[in-house]
Amino acid sequence: MNDTATSDRVIIFDTTLRDGEQSPGAAMNLQEKLRIAEVLEEMGVDVIEAGFPIASNGDFEAVREIAKVTDKAIVCGLARATTGDIDRAAEALKPAKRARIHTFISTSPLHMKYKLQMEPDAVHQAVADSIKRARKYTDDVEWSPEDGSRTDHDFLCRCVETAISAGATTINIPDTVGYSIPEEFSGLITMLFNRVPNIDKSVISVHCHNDLGLAVANSLAAVQAGARQIECTINGLGERAGNAALEEIVMALNTRRDVLAFNCGIRTQEITKASRLVSGITGFAVQPNKAIVGANAFAHESGIHQDGVLKHAETYEIMTPESVGLSQSNLVLGKHSGRHAFRDKLSQLGYDLGDNAVQDAFRRFKELADLKKEVFDEDIIALVDDEVVRDRERIRMVELEVLCGTYHVPPKARLVLEIDGKKHEGNAVGDGPVDAAFNCIKLLFPHDTTLQLFQVHAVTQGTDAQAEVTVRLEEYGKSVNGAGADTDTLVASVKAYLHALNKLLVKREKSAPGALSA
Repeated sequence: MNDTATSDRVIIFDTTLRDGEQSPGAAMNLQEKLRIAEVLEEMGVDVIEAGFPIASNGDFEAVREIAKVTDKAIVCGLARATTGDIDRAAEALKPAKRARIHTFISTSPLHMKYKLQMEPDAVHQAVADSIKRARKYTDDVEWSPEDGSRTDHDFLCRCVETAISAGATTINIPDTVGYSIPEEFSGLITMLFNRVPNIDKSVISVHCHNDLGLAVANSLAAVQAGARQIECTINGLGERAGNAALEEIVMALNTRRDVLAFNCGIRTQEITKASRLVSGITGFAVQPNKAIVGANAFAHESGIHQDGVLKHAETYEIMTPESVGLSQSNLVLGKHSGRHAFRDKLSQLGYDLGDNAVQDAFRRFKELADLKKEVFDEDIIALVDDEVVRDRERIRMVELEVLCGTYHVPPKARLVLEIDGKKHEGNAVGDGPVDAAFNCIKLLFPHDTTLQLFQVHAVTQGTDAQAEVTVRLEEYGKSVNGAGADTDTLVASVKAYLHALNKLLVKREKSAPGALSA
């Protein structure tokens, strides 16, 4: 076993910006990717896979810009085993202080026959050729056998040995379709250590998908077998059922040191901040019972549980809320709170806003405090995210009036929008109050889009809770999410729709080829 495998240090490789963004509807713009990359580096992530540069001009630009501003983390770009992909990744990574090219090719019989339509010998040759090409640009090259968990063991060993001989410094074994179970995946890693003669020359990595809900379990089992890099994403974001969740991996390592005698460099107090940022930007709400970062992860309703926690928190909590950056306070601020207290609360919640942004957020906080009896952390987070996520808005809501109920059939809406600095007013009806309001938007700003998702959930409890609405719009194959929060569900709905529409207008300015899958 190599020196890395016998050490207790696990490298955290985050692929939220690449594999995570491949979730349908999770596309992010450049500024949003830069914000996430900044938070990932603050957390102490070792490797940030910033994108797939050949996939689109937008992906290329994102990798290049992240490479420019990242100081400590390695910035990684994905590339298929082709000259064009590798050269494009190298070009995007030029500004990086520490750059890695991650190249891959399918190795399972199923993928080689139906996806690649290549013979094993040709695939094997492509492994060596692609790595040698990547090594012309950087000494840090990672190679992955796509669908590795369903690859013939003899062929996998042959390819891994060749990849290391060609110069790959990291060998990543992906469970691409989430097919493995922990004992089996652990056995696969052990087999590689036993059979590949030069395996001590590389770091062994794993990338597990969650189709059977076993991504985290498989990843940890692989570490126990000698792997020392885990590829994961914030909130488990990713294609299909997602990837291994970074927050679950990290907190399992931190909490169960008795059986997982490993460590990583993640500052766990930044986890909640990162989770909320990714959720806010993508529009993918975190389920309440999600491990570590769900709203109920540290909530106790049962009387027996409450009694135990009050007497000693460890009776029902295996980690502290503070260890993942979660505030314990219930009532955060009220309408009599001042700017200093508000700024201090923003800092506690992980926000670092400029003076103008704080002023604007404070004004909106005061407006909210006048409407609600209690203002919770979640209210402030929704309020600030609602403000921060928005940029380059061409369309803004000025006024909204909706008539509905048994005396107003069909429901009617009156809406005033500011479009490119000029106010426009319109009236429309619809099948319901939300439909009427959305019809007003289409009347005032004609556009041809498809509403793919309309989702409402309460940010906090009570009849005066803020509603958080997510809207997904699709136009000519481009899909964007918009989010809006307000104590009035209809206002939040219009905000979310306009947020998505403004994003779509930004996308219209750039024409890029469709994203590639990996």
